[in-house]
Order: sequence, then C-alpha cells, then structure tokens
Amino acid sequence: MNVSSEHLRDFVYDIFKTAGLSDEDSYTVADSLVAANLRGVDSHGVTRVPIYMKRLKEGAINPTPDIKIMQESDGVLLVDGDDGMGQIVSREAMRLGIAKAKKSGGVHIGVTRSSHFGAGAYFVKRGVEEDLITFAMSNAPSTMAPWGGIQPYFGTNPYAYGVPAGRYDPIILDMATSVVARGKIIMAAQNGQDIPEGWAIDQNGKPTTNSQDALDGSVLPFGGPKGYGISLMIDIMSGVLTGAGFGPHINNIYGDYDQPQNVGHFFQLIDVQQFMPAQMYKQRIDQMIEEIKSSPAAEGVEEVLVPGEIENRTEKTRLENGIDLGEDVYKGLKQVGKEYGLNIEGYVSLNKTI
Repeated sequence: MNVSSEHLRDFVYDIFKTAGLSDEDSYTVADSLVAANLRGVDSHGVTRVPIYMKRLKEGAINPTPDIKIMQESDGVLLVDGDDGMGQIVSREAMRLGIAKAKKSGGVHIGVTRSSHFGAGAYFVKRGVEEDLITFAMSNAPSTMAPWGGIQPYFGTNPYAYGVPAGRYDPIILDMATSVVARGKIIMAAQNGQDIPEGWAIDQNGKPTTNSQDALDGSVLPFGGPKGYGISLMIDIMSGVLTGAGFGPHINNIYGDYDQPQNVGHFFQLIDVQQFMPAQMYKQRIDQMIEEIKSSPAAEGVEEVLVPGEIENRTEKTRLENGIDLGEDVYKGLKQVGKEYGLNIEGYVSLNKTI
C-alpha cells in the first residue's frame, strides 16, 4: 500500500492522541516515525506503532511524563525521562542541550528512565540545524552476545552523528552496532523471510539464516570484536553513567509490558563557532565532501558517497511518490486504528492534514 507521508503522519498523530499524548508529543512521535520511513529506515518507522501503543495501553510507557533536569553544570545535563516515550524525552533533552551548547560551546547530555527513541538521525538533525556537530547514542534490551559468547547481553545499541555543511547536505550517519538493526530481522520474520548469513546466531551459537531462530538467538556485532567494543562503550555512556538500565537490566520492548524499559541515551553537541567562524568551517567541510566525492570510484561502483546521501535521495523520492508500506505493516496499522476508532483507509483516500 502506497501512502503519502502527510496522510501517514496524520493517522499516526491521531493514533497517539487517543493514547493520551499531547498535541505536541503526538506530532513528535508521528513525525519521527514517518521521517524514518521517508529516509528508507522502515525498521524504525511506523511499523513500531502497534508495539508503542501496546506499551502505552499496558502502562509501561508514561503518556504524560514530567521530564526533569536531575543534574546540571556548564557542560553537562542529566535528564530524567519519567518513563516517557523516547522520542519525547529525547526532544526535550535536545532542546535543553541546544540552548546550553549555544552558551557554553558544547554539552554532554545523559538521559535516564526513557524508552526506545526510534531513529537517532531524527535527533542529530535537530542539532545540525543549529550548526552543532551532534552525536546520539542509546542502549537497548539484550539481543547481542559479547564477542565470543552465545548469550545476549548488549542491545544493538545504535549510534548516530550529524555534521553540518554549507553547499552540501549535512553528513548523517545512523547505525546499529550489530551487523544489522534487529528491527530488520523482526520484519523478515513477520514476512516469513530468511536473513543473510552473518547477521545472527541461534540459541546454540550456530550461524543461522532463519529469521525466527535469529530472534531466539543473538544478533552479531559489526566488525566482530570492534563492534562489540563500541557497543560496550555506548552501554557505559547511556546506561552505567546515566543511572539507566544497562545490559540485561533493560526491559524488553516486546515483553515486560507491565514494566518501563529504563533505556538510557547519551547526546553530545559541539558548537563549531567555538573553533572557527561558521562560514570558515562550512567552507572546509564542503571542501572535504567535494574531495571525497571526487575520489576515483572502484570497479563496479557508480559513485563515492558520504553518509546520509542515500537516505536523503530516498527521502526526496518518497516525499514525491509516497511511502510503500508492506502488507503486514499496513494490516498492523489498520488493526491498531480499529481498536481506537480510526480507519487508516480514510486517511489514505482523503486529503486530510494536521
């Protein structure tokens, strides 16, 4: 089913309104999920609506969190998310952090008592818009074994960064520290599809291409011990340092429905103007991008790309042509809408906007 981003955002916005979220919060969640779909990161898009709504319904997510600053200094913020939706908590943390970074030149933001925050690119782009080099990371429920082990301890622990540029689009990297985001394995299992070898191991530590066996086993870190080491550090910064859960002490988003997740996030914002005038910086970063883009391409490679280019092009295409939702995703949205008195087909057929 092909749906325009506007209609899809409207539907998701109305869904979260029925769960008790405010207008602003409903829009933030809807906008962040649709933004992921627009960029081609469908595993972190509207496919997450049913599980978010289930956790809201069961009380595992607080629809009206009282987000507070727990500790503050010139360059540090520690934010208590009050078990709210990760997108809402992260939005507020970034608002506070952007203001502080503009005054002090940079800030480190720790977040505790949060939930799954979706795609990290959504938040680093907020910093980039303010000429801030921005890093975002989060821990996640245990799905990845430490290197050499077979029992999951770490999550896929995503890491993102955003780099402002001048004539070029900003450089945006958003990745899991596993070979692939677990959401892609979940989507494969929903569609009855196998996965490529090298993505995961089964419960016995054996390589598997069966998506369900992979979900019952463990995803693998990218780059072997290198990805494991980076995932470990993300869990230290997002979990241990912030006071949030870490390792197996984070509740499962697809279970533990009576318990908040206690996910932790960590953001870092750097004001480029503390190092040089913004215009000079942008000239230099543009020079770097241009030199990279001018690199001779290897045989079989059409073009040398920088992080974020593929997603930017996908976004432009999907803004123009709509977002293709898989049958299972569409059915899931239709079902959750029905539960709350909303019919997605009406949003698809009518020119209804917020």
